[in-house]
Amino acid sequence: MSSGSGNREGRPGEGPEQLALIRESVRKAKAPRARPRTWRGAALAKELPVARVVVNKGVLHLDQFFDYAVPEELDAAARPGVRVRVRFGAGAHQVRDGRREGGRLIDGFLVERRADTDYTGPLAALADVVSPEPVLSPELLGLARAVADRYAGSLADVLQLAVPPRSARAEGRPSPEPLPPPPVPEAGTWTRYAHGEAFLSALARGGAPRAVWNALPGPHWAQELARAVGATLASGRGALVVVPDGRAAARVDAALTAVLGEGRHALLTAEAGPERRYRQWLAVRRGSVRAVVGTRAAMFAPVRDLGLVAVWDDGDGSHSEPHAPQPHARDVLLLRAAHDGCGFLLGGTSCTVEAAQLVQSGWARPLVAPRERVRAAAPLVRTVGDGELARDEAARAARLPSLAWQAVRDGLKSGPVLVQVPRRGYVPRLACERCRAPARCRHCAGPLEAPEQRELRCGWCGRGEPDWRCVECGSPRLRARVVGARRTAEELGRAFPAVPVRTSGRDHVLDSVPGRPALVVSTPGAEPVAEGGYAAALLLDGWALLARPDLRAGEEALRRWIDAASLVRGQDEGGTVVVVAEPTLRPVQALVRWDPVGHAQRELAERAELGFPPVSRMAAVAGRPGAVAEFLAAAGLPPDAEVLGPVPVPPAPPGGPRRPGDPPAGEPWERALVRVPPGTGAALASALKEAQAARLAKGGASPVRVRMDPPDIG
Repeated sequence: MSSGSGNREGRPGEGPEQLALIRESVRKAKAPRARPRTWRGAALAKELPVARVVVNKGVLHLDQFFDYAVPEELDAAARPGVRVRVRFGAGAHQVRDGRREGGRLIDGFLVERRADTDYTGPLAALADVVSPEPVLSPELLGLARAVADRYAGSLADVLQLAVPPRSARAEGRPSPEPLPPPPVPEAGTWTRYAHGEAFLSALARGGAPRAVWNALPGPHWAQELARAVGATLASGRGALVVVPDGRAAARVDAALTAVLGEGRHALLTAEAGPERRYRQWLAVRRGSVRAVVGTRAAMFAPVRDLGLVAVWDDGDGSHSEPHAPQPHARDVLLLRAAHDGCGFLLGGTSCTVEAAQLVQSGWARPLVAPRERVRAAAPLVRTVGDGELARDEAARAARLPSLAWQAVRDGLKSGPVLVQVPRRGYVPRLACERCRAPARCRHCAGPLEAPEQRELRCGWCGRGEPDWRCVECGSPRLRARVVGARRTAEELGRAFPAVPVRTSGRDHVLDSVPGRPALVVSTPGAEPVAEGGYAAALLLDGWALLARPDLRAGEEALRRWIDAASLVRGQDEGGTVVVVAEPTLRPVQALVRWDPVGHAQRELAERAELGFPPVSRMAAVAGRPGAVAEFLAAAGLPPDAEVLGPVPVPPAPPGGPRRPGDPPAGEPWERALVRVPPGTGAALASALKEAQAARLAKGGASPVRVRMDPPDIG
């Protein structure tokens, strides 16, 4: 017995039973650990016979590694990073008469090989090595762990997002030999920005500059991204660019090919198909290509020697992953930049509040053009207020004021005209003509619609309402609150019968249109690119974007408007934009001045006063009435946490599209927001994760959903 044990014997209150337990635990700790035992007489690997595995089971109370024995026949193939199959579940580690009992086969990743294990019983053996291809590197594992901790999620859920499904055919094909670093590209249109050339030079020298880039309107942003990637590759490092959708990815893909040539980058999008995408992903992991452009899932791309991460248009909702734990591409790339010490570029024609915070904190530098450059590149923006719209006879007849009609006529003389409508369809929303009260269904209170001018029906339950009368004033007459894209296209087609009218929306999105005169009616985010730019643009029903009950309504409206207006020719070329919205509102004035950065800075200042994100970290907790309060009471929240709510959650429309986080159909749910000051976000995520894990381990409890940093807090 060591002297430490003698001291332990002299403590008061410890009887012989406690001392015996202490001696036994010390003996076990000092004794050499036995090699793991398996069954059926299978021989184990002679060296490192224990495999530490993360199983593909994304429940929080199982968010840990599990040890398995490595049979001798799998010794060579069972390398760290490979996919494996293991027995998991009740009885997976129980042995009787030399045979295992219970457990089902499940996929997993082998994290490391070890000489011993902390598990005291006999270990189940690896069932199989699915593929000898190591797909989970230590760097990717560390990133996935950091993302899971930040978003109060499980490692297995993040790995499902990070590692694409396997394709045996793709693994069987060798990747091409890596090409030598390309020469440093010319600055090109980066010279339009005050520190554009310096940013590229820092990347080419192997530096790690961090910038928030407010791109000038026009078609050059894809080429500018490609030149930043080229400068990074010239330094012998890799680069990663994440864009919101496949159309943007295709533009950057073409620009990278033009700047770098073939074979130096990979395109990772869902449109490529599972096999081709996995083949491209393997080429990146094997080091055959050093540059990647892709959509949201590409944020985890295993680029070697990462020198630059870039995200374009971070305010687009497509950057927010809908699957657990619902990370945002911007935050994942921020984690990668901090962990790998690489360059960071956040770009867009607009500017989010998060981008403004990065600049205000000094973590990133602004990359903007002088004001004279902005005025030359941006179109002329004119406004039409609600008062003028109400007085205008043309507006009452066809929703378009005289100023808009004149802009369309002038624009069609030299090229296509873009018309942005906030909603698709024919007449999505209706209201009483006399008192403007929304027209709602008598059965479920859903919104009434008149699709394609057919009979009135409910948009939620589908019941017809042929004898509708307003419950407020009794009037039987209706008017359109927001007219959809198809109805707008029909009106414009009647007004300009000799001009072709094209529509672009969720059902059919156009990538591009010719530079000939035409009317292009589009919903926000589906605007096609016009050859040579649009001659003019109309931004209709601006109040519909600004009236959304959302903290980001003004920011999102401005982003949508600027994205559309950026497709219009510059003021020097006669480009004109007419926005139908109240001129005195802040987002409208920011559009007129083309000052998204100033708008974001003012929004950030107001958020700081109110304690709203991104100045604070916030979590949303939703569930059945009573379950949310019970969950928060059991969670060990940080002392400075503030709970807002809970409040009822509006039910999802029956039969309508469902979003992540929507309550189950027909169930009353409520939601609470938990807010903490800066620096406490990690503690909040850890507390909520532990509380959720404990709740799930008990089983049978009412479900509670937790989301860190929700994009929509109402």
